Amino acid sequence: MMERTFILIKTEAVQRGIMGQVLERFERTGLRIAAMKMVWPTKEIAQEHYPNDEAWMKAVGNKTIEGYRRQGKDVKEEPVDIGKRIKQMLVDYLLSGPVVAIVMEGNHAVELVRKIVGSTEPLQAQPGTIRGDFTKDSYSIADLMERPVRNIVHASSEKEEAEREIRIWFSESEIIDYDRADTHVLMGGNYKKHRD
Repeated sequence: MMERTFILIKTEAVQRGIMGQVLERFERTGLRIAAMKMVWPTKEIAQEHYPNDEAWMKAVGNKTIEGYRRQGKDVKEEPVDIGKRIKQMLVDYLLSGPVVAIVMEGNHAVELVRKIVGSTEPLQAQPGTIRGDFTKDSYSIADLMERPVRNIVHASSEKEEAEREIRIWFSESEIIDYDRADTHVLMGGNYKKHRD
């Protein structure tokens, strides 16, 4: 199923000079870069990138509370308040340096990219994934330092999220339609005929 997804190579990857290695992981699976740019995010884009609805804030807060409890910490703060605080930390981090925004296309692009990226917490990410190979951060270290986890790259978790994020970072005119030279080998048959 042909679809597109959004990837953000975060500032630590830019600063460490590993953007190319990260990008190569996606390209060698046969995914196609449809749009890419290096930007220093504006406050508006950073704020919009992370959802502002209460359900998202609550989910982030509950996930954080779960992590604290596994560490034996008691939490008095409400999930939504934790979610708001974490969103602000994420926004501040996104504003701290240049990032590379990418639209990738291919069959099952969202799911495939998520597998390549690995677990959100680098400590839990398997070797061979981007997060497993390039960072050793963890939620507990991030909590101790009162900062977001540094996990190299963001990847949309579902098709709807990808489309929302793509609209934030790119205009439709910036997204290019073309065929890779190896498309027919990777897809088999008449690829153009089956694209949607």
